[in-house]
Amino acid sequence: MYLLTKLAELGFTEYEAKVYLALLDDYPATGYQISKAAGVPRSMVYEALGRLKLRGAVLETPDERATLYRPLPPDVLLDNHEQAQRRLVEELRAGLAGLYQGREEDRIWSISGREALLAYARELIGRAQQEIFLVLDDPDVAALEPAIAESYGRGVSTSAVLTGVAPLRCSQVVRHPPLESQLHELSGMLVVVVDGAEVLVAASAAGRAASATVTRNRNLVLIARQFVWMELFAQRIFAHMDGELLARLDPADRRVLESAHREEGA
Repeated sequence: MYLLTKLAELGFTEYEAKVYLALLDDYPATGYQISKAAGVPRSMVYEALGRLKLRGAVLETPDERATLYRPLPPDVLLDNHEQAQRRLVEELRAGLAGLYQGREEDRIWSISGREALLAYARELIGRAQQEIFLVLDDPDVAALEPAIAESYGRGVSTSAVLTGVAPLRCSQVVRHPPLESQLHELSGMLVVVVDGAEVLVAASAAGRAASATVTRNRNLVLIARQFVWMELFAQRIFAHMDGELLARLDPADRRVLESAHREEGA
């Protein structure tokens, strides 16, 4: 069932997927044999084979009594599909880019779906020219690290507040105290501020964030940038606080900061 579903995502009909999977299991085979093995009616098996032949997924050869079929090897099939999809994407990229005109506006937009918001975050990071400010947890580091590395590698100043333990190479990295992250509901938060011009914010109190807010509103971008900048500044200061200074703080503040020191010492 899993493979049938995945082949359907490549554009196979149910019968085409069943026929191809049956041929992988046993070939060469006649249409009659494939019909029995795949559970596809004989009235439909030759139609499915014909469509698979047109897409290059099966090969045929005449035999003395009947036509025999064999599958295209899976690696070749998937390589062909990957190349076709890549060509399609590049053609669409060029065509659609000619229609789209970026506009300066300050509306607040929503993005739904984790993959969609991560794709937008990658694109946002990729077009940064001067600076990137980030708040990331471990799953977001894993998802965005290649895009961050590319921007950092071409000289974009990149600073990150990390709420997890994953490593990240960029201009400046600080780790947010775990207890403070929980208190302020920063765990699971994703913030991307680029060039002081656009911000993406995705927050989730439980589980992975499945929606995000994006805006170029100057005031909101400034607030987001200042938030990340202050977190970077505060964590740099906290890193130099000794036990005597911690002891002079209010108990609630001391508990938060001590959790950060324990995390660093672990």
